Amino acid sequence: MVSQTAHRVSRVDEISRPVGARRGTTFLRVAVAAQTATIFVQAVSAGMLLTAHYGEVIHSVGARVMYAASMLYVLAAVLAWKPGGGSPRPILYSSGFLVLASAQVVLGVAHVPSVHVPLGVTMFGLSLLVLGHDLWGRSDRS
Repeated sequence: MVSQTAHRVSRVDEISRPVGARRGTTFLRVAVAAQTATIFVQAVSAGMLLTAHYGEVIHSVGARVMYAASMLYVLAAVLAWKPGGGSPRPILYSSGFLVLASAQVVLGVAHVPSVHVPLGVTMFGLSLLVLGHDLWGRSDRS
């Protein structure tokens, strides 16, 4: 019952915010969802590296798309904060993901799968946590 009440209060607070702030939050959620989806696609294409002759091409293109999604997440976090009036905390999260994505690219190019694969799994888990928190968790208004 408490969580339903908290959800209702959060929903009322979200409805009462200005339209620009809601758009910033929506853009942020879309950016996190895109990042999570691209990391998942990277996991699938990593499996294709082992089974298909075109797997390397797909994984390479996917790496660029995943990196772009991480940059989009940073942009969305900044726009949700400054003009949107949201919390600056997502900027920290998105910047961390961009650093992890950069490390992931370097490790992939250097062919260090012993670190590249666990880092990819960690990134997917963290991105999923952020997405879940944004969609169903307590909203952060600080």
